[in-house]
Amino acid sequence: LEYQRQRTPWPRFGRPQDVANAAVFLASDRASFITGSNLVIDGGWLAG
Repeated sequence: LEYQRQRTPWPRFGRPQDVANAAVFLASDRASFITGSNLVIDGGWLAG
């Protein structure tokens, strides 16, 4: 876990609510024009 904490730019680990928030957004009218995209919810892990 220490390696993951050091590698993630965000100051905390992800929580189930983080994924749920993204799912709620994608199911909402605000995301009605989003198609064929990958939404990475990783706290900056890939960028770090």
